[in-house]
Amino acid sequence: MKIATFNINGIRARLPALTDWLAEAAPDLVVLQEIKTVDEGFPVEHFSDLGWNVVTHGQKSFNGVAILSRLPLEDVTRGLPGDETDEQARYIEATVVGQVAVRVAGLYLPNGNPAPGPKYDYKLAWMERLRQHALTLLATEMPVVLTGDFNVIPEPRDAAHPEQWVNDALFLPESRAALRRIEFQGWTDAIRIRDPYAKRGPFTFWDFQAGAWPRDNGIRIDHMLLSPQAADRLRDAGVDREVRGREKPSDHVPVWVELDA
Repeated sequence: MKIATFNINGIRARLPALTDWLAEAAPDLVVLQEIKTVDEGFPVEHFSDLGWNVVTHGQKSFNGVAILSRLPLEDVTRGLPGDETDEQARYIEATVVGQVAVRVAGLYLPNGNPAPGPKYDYKLAWMERLRQHALTLLATEMPVVLTGDFNVIPEPRDAAHPEQWVNDALFLPESRAALRRIEFQGWTDAIRIRDPYAKRGPFTFWDFQAGAWPRDNGIRIDHMLLSPQAADRLRDAGVDREVRGREKPSDHVPVWVELDA
């Protein structure tokens, strides 16, 4: 089973690029972030005609997450538990049934800038809610993939120029520590485990500004965390870097894992 995550940065603007990548990469399931539309505005029919099952958790103009799956989806839930007042569409979860059932949790973690400030406080509070919910996912003892745009640069090697990010919410010590607290529950960083001694990258995001892509000034903020039961089934993982250089790209690229599932 090939599971991918892709911050698409506007589903309408990237529809041709996404459609081409889906045909080429052939994932069984992909979690999307920043669809930037309400549920009714998502092009469900376009993907249904191509054989995809579609579930969305949208929001007007901002945020929004979705799951596209070739396989049946069960037990779909929307929204991260822990704060009933949170109206931002940043989390979606479903079970996909292949040879075994895999729980897939897709997230778009808050950016948090400017920091310090209310947006950073929201980011850290959201990450604490995620930590608590991640424990409940582990308690199911199912294969679980916790994936999406985490908006956290885990280590200096995950940025081409880490010195440029020292005051940014994506790289502040509190953000990195919050991500470590989640990982230390027993999650495996699928991309890092493929090359644990890499001195640089791989990157998953290049800003549209200041020639970041031509200069390879990237960062790694899109992650695939695997529960122990999913990590035991890991066959391969990767980053489709070349997608960033195509026509009308997102500023993120797809990240994926293949599981024996």
